[in-house]
Amino acid sequence: MKYFKNTITILVLVLMPVLLFSQLKSLDAMLSNYQYPYEVHFLNLKSQKQELKMAYMDVQPKTPNGKIIMLLHGKNFNGAYWEQTAKDLSDKGFKVIIPDQIGFGKSSKPQNYQFSFAQLAVNTKAVLNELKINKLIVLGHSMGGMLATRFTLMYPEMVNQLILENPIGLEDYKVLTKYQTIDDAYQSELKNSYESYKNYQLKFYYDNQWKPEYDRWLDLLAGWTLNKDYPQVAWNAALTTDMVFNQPVVYEFKNIKVPTLLIIGTRDRTAIGKDRALKDIQSRMGQYQELGKKTQREIAGSKLVELENVGHLPHIEVYPKFFDALYNFIK
Repeated sequence: MKYFKNTITILVLVLMPVLLFSQLKSLDAMLSNYQYPYEVHFLNLKSQKQELKMAYMDVQPKTPNGKIIMLLHGKNFNGAYWEQTAKDLSDKGFKVIIPDQIGFGKSSKPQNYQFSFAQLAVNTKAVLNELKINKLIVLGHSMGGMLATRFTLMYPEMVNQLILENPIGLEDYKVLTKYQTIDDAYQSELKNSYESYKNYQLKFYYDNQWKPEYDRWLDLLAGWTLNKDYPQVAWNAALTTDMVFNQPVVYEFKNIKVPTLLIIGTRDRTAIGKDRALKDIQSRMGQYQELGKKTQREIAGSKLVELENVGHLPHIEVYPKFFDALYNFIK
């Protein structure tokens, strides 16, 4: 009997990755077979001699309070992960705009595109122009925080308030670690799988503590790896990694003049290229409990809300605390 039980246990452990993998849904480059929480609209965008489609959600409040907020996604995500945030904001009267940047989510994945935060800001403004929006609140998470910063610096007259949720780019990665070519980054992206994505998120996002509600956002990434379109997705991921690495915003925080809130999970240790840095430097990278305070000092008059023992995704990991901080700032 003991032998039988041990055999069953071993079989479960061996088959677990296979079972998880088999339950994944193959997702094409435009996520056409994945339904977002709200109706998706597309802006036909002519950019860099290409005809592109930029996806966005326009969530209408039942009782408008006259305020508009735009939610900008991170690099390993798309607009769908703002579902709960958008629902609660719209319930409180906010009109909510959620774009997928070119190269992400349901938007086009071009083969040849000069990605820059300035270009993404221009594309984002084109969506707002289409909707005839000229004043709004901007919230950016992770890479979206770098984009929100660039957007605010380029169009300060449009931004009433700025919120940065665990933004990357609070330090200059290119002076801390070695450069990785786009070709090498692409080869690395091609190796991604359900297991590699989950291991990364466990380590950097969730302090090795996984909850079932995290699965849906992991499956969106991992589902791409099962599809024939994945090389195109991986190529765009490599191009945008290069953008993050080579286009720091850290030196320009001092130029932000709009009211700004920093929501920082202090357990976060996310840092681009950390694995390529010298060992003694690795331990100093991505120290958000220090970077949040440093950034607050750079942005005149900014407010800092630190969430203790919280990682890279406060709006997923500790949503009530995140939303309280956000709403208290913008209400």
